[in-house]
This record gives sequence, C-alpha cells and structure tokens, in this order.
Amino acid sequence: MADKKKIDLQYLTAAVQEPANFWGIAGFAVAAAYTQSVIPLGAAIVAEGLYLATVPATRLYRRYIDNREREHQHKLRNARREKLIKEFDPRERDAVTYLGYVKNQIYDNYRKFTAQKEIPANLQSLDQRWEDFVDLLDVYRRRKHHLRSINKQAVQNQLTQAERVIETTTDERTRRVQQANAEILKRRITAFGELEHSVKLVEAQLQSIENFFGLVKDQVITLPTPERVSSLDFEQLSDSIEMTKRMLEDTSDAIGALDNHNREIGNYDLLTSGSTPK
Repeated sequence: MADKKKIDLQYLTAAVQEPANFWGIAGFAVAAAYTQSVIPLGAAIVAEGLYLATVPATRLYRRYIDNREREHQHKLRNARREKLIKEFDPRERDAVTYLGYVKNQIYDNYRKFTAQKEIPANLQSLDQRWEDFVDLLDVYRRRKHHLRSINKQAVQNQLTQAERVIETTTDERTRRVQQANAEILKRRITAFGELEHSVKLVEAQLQSIENFFGLVKDQVITLPTPERVSSLDFEQLSDSIEMTKRMLEDTSDAIGALDNHNREIGNYDLLTSGSTPK
C-alpha cells in the first residue's frame, strides 16, 4: 500500500512539474491581471484540480513518465560508464573500444548479409553485454590492484612465526596475544583467497564475453540468416554473467575484511612495539 502511494505521488509530482502545467497556470494569472478579476484564478484552481485528478492516473501518461525515467537513467548510466572508461589504463580502454567495434560490426554485417533493417532483440542484447564487460572489467582491475597491494607470503610468514611462538612460549600473556594475532592472520589469508578466486572468475567471464562476441561475428558472416543467429544461446551468456555478479556481491565483503584485518594487524603491531622494552 505504501509503495502504491509512493508511485502515485511520483506521477502526481511529475504532472505538477510539466511545462504545459506551468504555462497553463501562468496564462490564467496573466488573464487575471489583465482583467483585474478573480474569475480566471477560480478557473485556474478548477482546471488544475481536474488536471491533477485525471492526467497522473491515466495509463498513457504513466507510460510516458516511465519511458522518460528509463531514458534518463540510461543517459546517467552511459555518462558514468564513459567517465569510468576514461579512468582505465590504455590497454583496458583498447579492449573496451575493440569490443564495441566488434559489436557495431556485427550489427552492420547482420543488416548487410540478411537484408534486414531491424536488429532482432537477442542480437541487440549485445549492447547490454558490452556494458557488462565494462562493469566487470572495472571490478577486475580494482580487485586485482587490491591483491597486488598485499604480500600474501609475508602474511603467511607472520602466521608461521606467530604459531611458532604459541607453541614455544611459556608466558601466558604472550601466548594470548599471539593467538589473537594468529586468528587475525588466518582470517586475512581466507579473505585473500576468496578475493583471489573472484578475480580469476571475473577474468574468465571477461574472456567468455569476448569469445561470444567473436562467435556471433563469425556466425553472422558465415551463416547469415536470422534463424541461424537466433539459434545462438544468448541466454547462457546472460545467465553466466548474472551468476558472476551474484558471486561478486557475495564476496564483496572480502575486500572490507582484508582492510579490517590490515587495520587490526597495524593496531597489533603498534601494541606490541609499544610494549617492547627498550
């Protein structure tokens, strides 16, 4: 019920902000000022009430607002994506540009070889797959950079050293401190492993998208019929990408965990160095 009210308010607000509504009210105001009469103002109130009671509730107007909002969101996503691509290094930008070039080639060849003016819906899904490629490439580069910032072997060496101290020390306080340190290091290594696995999975997914574009390109050139193109399994790639995205959401806490563990290790180092006799 609350969602329905929120949606109704959305259409009502949009109707109020329409330029036609503004200029209509302005016209009544001018008429009132010109005639020195309140009658145009009364007519404006009646007209505005009728307008707001009917227009926002019509299916045609709601469809128009929905389409306008989708177009607005699409433009925002494109702007963010273009800004994102500019942050890529030259090699990554080349990969994105080349895949976009292949996509446009596929569309041009399909029209050329099949003599069809319209691109079928399944083939048009390559637009979304290109966007997925850009988004996944961004995730890949950020996570790989994060992995490179961590020396896994050094962490493993710290864990080995902590476990050795736990086994050999006779001081209970030292043992408790090192046990806490060892637990942090173990969690850090586990999080690192999850992050490493996600990077490999995204890398494989990026290669899968590139290979699929190549397959479609070959299919359009060698067997250029709408039926042949439609027989390609576009859904399998889409499902694979969605699975990868869900996995990335599930493992997104790994980066935060690594950062937290880094801070905990830093606090531990400060604690132990501060307690070391000089």
